[in-house]
Parts: sequence; C-alpha cells; structure tokens
Amino acid sequence: MGLNARIRTRDGWAVPHAVVTVTDMTGTQVLRAATDGEGVVRDDTALPAGPYTVIVTAVGYAPVASTALVTASGRAEVGNVVLARQGGSELPPPGPWTIDPAHSTVGAVAQHLGITSVHGRFLEFGGRVEIAEDVAKSRVEAVIRAASIDTGNGMRDGHLKSPDFLDVDQYPEITYRSNGLTPAGPDRWTVHGELGMHGVVRPVDLELSYLGTGADPWGGTRAAFRATAELRREDFAMNYNQVVQAGISAIGTTLRVELDVQAVQGETLPGV
Repeated sequence: MGLNARIRTRDGWAVPHAVVTVTDMTGTQVLRAATDGEGVVRDDTALPAGPYTVIVTAVGYAPVASTALVTASGRAEVGNVVLARQGGSELPPPGPWTIDPAHSTVGAVAQHLGITSVHGRFLEFGGRVEIAEDVAKSRVEAVIRAASIDTGNGMRDGHLKSPDFLDVDQYPEITYRSNGLTPAGPDRWTVHGELGMHGVVRPVDLELSYLGTGADPWGGTRAAFRATAELRREDFAMNYNQVVQAGISAIGTTLRVELDVQAVQGETLPGV
C-alpha cells in the first residue's frame, strides 16, 4: 500500500528533502511526504484506486507534476522522478568539492608578434568549490603559485616571472574568490569574482560550463568544469610593451585564460 518514488537529478544524484504531494482529481491533497537522504519516499498510506496527480518540489529545482494510477492494491508506483535545476542550469550536488591539480589545467594564451599565440600554464595551484542549496550562492576559491608558470621556454618563463610581468618575488600568489553566480544557459554559468594578481585586485567574470559528474578509480566522485576569461594586462599593472616593428607589440595586451578543472567531492583529495 502507499507511495513509492525516487527523486533524482539529471545526473542521477539523489535529491534529499524533496516533497512529494499527491492530490485526487478534485485537487484535494491526500498524501504528502518528504524524501530521505537517498532521495527515496515510501509511505504506507492506502489510497483508493483511481488516478492521482503527483507533484514533486525541492528547493532550487523546478517542480514536476505527473499523473499516477493507483491500483486495487492501494499502491502508487511513481518510480524515478527527474528534477531539473531552477532556470534549466545544472551543477553538482550541494557540499564541498576540492580541486584536483593533478587532473586539472590552468592555462593562458597570449598573442605573440601579432601573428601567433603563446600557450602557457601554471603547474602549482589548488582550490575549493562550495555548491550551495541555492545554487546562486555557490562559491569558488583558488590560489595559484605565480612562479609555476611554464610556457616551454626557460628564457621566456624567466621574463614572465620578472617585475615586467608577474613579479613573483614580490607577489608569489594569484588568487580568485567568487562573489556571485548567474545562469547563462543550460549547464552554463557566469561566475562573478575578484582576481588578485601582481598586487592588483580586479573584478573578473568566468564563463563556466559544467561537464557532469562521475565515479573515479579511487572510490570518489568527480565533477568536471571548463571556464574561460579574458584579461587585460594593463588592468593588473603589467605594462611591458616592447614594440618590434610598425607598432606591433612583442606580446599582446590581452590574455585568454582557459581552465579545465576536476573537483573531488569532499573536503580533501584521495590519500590526503
């Protein structure tokens, strides 16, 4: 007898504390129950045979309504109900996620001589993502060791670490702290935050795509993200501007940041 239902996200995650309301065809509520920590609701209340409306709601998700037919046994088997994030954009389940540097990349691309691009990356960094029940209140913090810049050319790397650019002795860390999140489409968000680099703190938006979650070989769960941003060197007091010919700068004035990030669910990384 009663009601059986499993409430899940699109990725298959349980939605705890969702509320399942059952009404008869007159709109009268006949049953109301909350899911447990596994996103399951079981209620043994016997219902008269016939059609019913099942409405599932949860904070941060768009409500879902469907019709269920109760058989002579008095049981309504609703099965799996999939909830979509409010606004149509998804993020991983709420809680802390720790960025895994071994499986993430912090890269940057700059124009060189006006005709080609130089690709670089930072080898040492870490950070944390906190997914909130109200997704718009989610936060991310990251710290990058400036001296870990690597472009594949030792002389160029040395110049980038000098006072002309990053000045790593004076400013050893690059930091980013978010202060807001705005949906930008299905699975896409604009992360609003502040970037601290070369002694200057400026607002910088990241265009973020959520790529999904999955199990890893170490018994953990991982979420994948990709994010990009455009920076102007002069906004961070990096004004080096050698001109090689006809007004062409050796290094472009803008920098494209490209982030490919894996984060592990929990406060720490496996083995830590």
